[in-house]
Amino acid sequence: MRCRFPPSHLPGPAKGHPLSASNGLATAQPTDAAFAAFRTPRSVAVVGASADPTKWGHWIAKGALKGLTQREVWLVNRTGNDVLGHRTYADITDLPGVPELVVVCVPGNHVAGVVSDAAALGTKAFLTITAALSAPDAVRDVLDLHGARMVGPNSLGLFDAESDLQLAWGEFTKGALAIVSQSGQLGSEIAGFADDAGLGVSRFVSVGNQWDVSAREVLDDLVSHTATEAVAVYLESFGDGPEIVAALRKLRDAGKPVIVLSTGASESSRRLAASHTGSLTSSTDLIDAACRAAGAVRVDTPLELVDLAGLLGSVGVPAGNRVAIVSDSGGQGGIAADVASRVDLDVPSLSADLQTELHRHLNDAAATSNPIDLAGAGEADLRTYAQMYRTLASSGEVDAVILTGYFGCYGTDTPSLVPLELDVADELADLVALHRVPLIVHSMSADSPTVYRLRDHGIPVHHDIARALRSLGHANLARIHQGRTVAPLDPIRLGPSDTYGNARDSLQQHGIRFAPARTVTCGADVEAATAELTAPYVLKAGWIAHKTEVGGIALGLADAALATAALLDMQQRLGHGEYVLEEQDTDRNVVEILVGARRDRDLGPTITVGGGGTEAELWQDVRTELAPVDVATARDMLTTLTSWRLLTGWRGKPAVDIDSLAAVIARVSEILVADDTIAELEINPVRVGPGGSLAADALVVRRADTEGPR
Repeated sequence: MRCRFPPSHLPGPAKGHPLSASNGLATAQPTDAAFAAFRTPRSVAVVGASADPTKWGHWIAKGALKGLTQREVWLVNRTGNDVLGHRTYADITDLPGVPELVVVCVPGNHVAGVVSDAAALGTKAFLTITAALSAPDAVRDVLDLHGARMVGPNSLGLFDAESDLQLAWGEFTKGALAIVSQSGQLGSEIAGFADDAGLGVSRFVSVGNQWDVSAREVLDDLVSHTATEAVAVYLESFGDGPEIVAALRKLRDAGKPVIVLSTGASESSRRLAASHTGSLTSSTDLIDAACRAAGAVRVDTPLELVDLAGLLGSVGVPAGNRVAIVSDSGGQGGIAADVASRVDLDVPSLSADLQTELHRHLNDAAATSNPIDLAGAGEADLRTYAQMYRTLASSGEVDAVILTGYFGCYGTDTPSLVPLELDVADELADLVALHRVPLIVHSMSADSPTVYRLRDHGIPVHHDIARALRSLGHANLARIHQGRTVAPLDPIRLGPSDTYGNARDSLQQHGIRFAPARTVTCGADVEAATAELTAPYVLKAGWIAHKTEVGGIALGLADAALATAALLDMQQRLGHGEYVLEEQDTDRNVVEILVGARRDRDLGPTITVGGGGTEAELWQDVRTELAPVDVATARDMLTTLTSWRLLTGWRGKPAVDIDSLAAVIARVSEILVADDTIAELEINPVRVGPGGSLAADALVVRRADTEGPR
């Protein structure tokens, strides 16, 4: 049987959750008539149909003809010769009717003419396979003039299991996984792996160059696509980043897990950043942040994607990260435990009562603390494997069971054991359906009858333990990251921020605490400032972003004379700009943390926290989320840092005020979102101690295309 995705596979709203029909976006919504032709066209014309099986036109025509019971299919070939035993027409204007959907697979210099002629007839939907168009502007003009839509160009095609629509190269097996891919060939690879895993495909859309129809629109449309129970997405760019995140979140809320592959998004905008934050965040950090906000899971390869989809299609998301490892080899059990720890799975020690219950079915040589070493009990009685799962799944002490080792090989090596091993596989499937605790099998056989029987039951089987546990680790992320939404923020305009002094004054008005300070330009100013401030002092060249790199900061100034000397020295070396004399924080029990917010070109506002100070780039200890974040999310960000151990008390030092730091992170993220003139906002460091958080430096960079207060 095919894997089916359980209706309760994700926490949160069940399927049928009411969703808005529109995101309020300016682009056309998937409910329009033209877009509907990409799902359920009443007629299709394949222009460039061919009898040559090496041509795109052959495969598109072959697939289109499979839907003859659902729609009219017309083949266009300039020779007028039959294709696949069906009549062709020499020109699209010769067709007996107006096709709702035209598939264009002709040379690039003919595309504009085909689109123009079909649009003049009344066609509103085009699927363009051709990659290199000789007159792209002419094609766009025709689409705009007639209000027509296009998937592509450079698309590998479409497939829809519900409507028997196959307009793509290759063959597709009907199933529950939708594939939306910017790379047609990579999407095709995912479809092949899905078929091998028994998942099959509900819809396949190769969006190509996204001239018109975008991946976001296709994803929105999948929310109501009844055959789709999970969604695979491959994107190379996030040009509609916030809209894509919203679409992924809607799918997740509709009970359809989303698994994302991506490469290289936003890398160029990261390189252009002026702050430390820009150099600390990678494209992968940003995509992971987008996935967490959407409740999606990012994986690294097509095979990982299908492995995770297969696991979710078996019993859904595990209730936690506790895994029991059952092995007929101590070595394999130990390796499995090591791999589990690397993917953030817990291999807990089992309770004494549970170990006693397990021992009832094992011999004295067996180990039951976890990993569980059967020590020959499996060979003595194959039904021991089912008994181990039954006992563990009903214990409440574990959230998943990994079976690793020889099971699946017994019948191969001893044919007389085939019937019994198959019976045990059937029993395991019944138990999984009863207990709903995920079971993943790592077998030393890749293709035995037992392996196929388990897969037919929807139980994931892998020939590699790392694949097995990696899929469980990804499923655990699906449990943790359920997506989040935030209430809209009222717009604000941060005050003048072209220098440190201006930035600190503006940020203080919005809840960020700094030490008392004064602007100074000469010795008299220093004398006046020191009369009001408490020593020691720190002097800063306020207009310089990275002060330590040019000697633009002087620490530990004990009196007015030293402060004046430091000022004169800086003025001589750096020039006459804004200088700020500030009370220096002398608390020895502080941890320095970087808090940076950036407006990414594709994904919009982001917030990053990490180990701060002048060594921030060295440690690369950061976590990024889409902004804004609330205080609870900010605190969660901190717990993922290596620096978290410093915040909670390290080697006798007291724990710091983490709540005040989380409040700073949340507030900085809100300021960036609320003031759309800001490109980057960084406080580095925030000095957080037992008594609270204090900002020690700040940088605000305005967007080049806006004019904010300076």
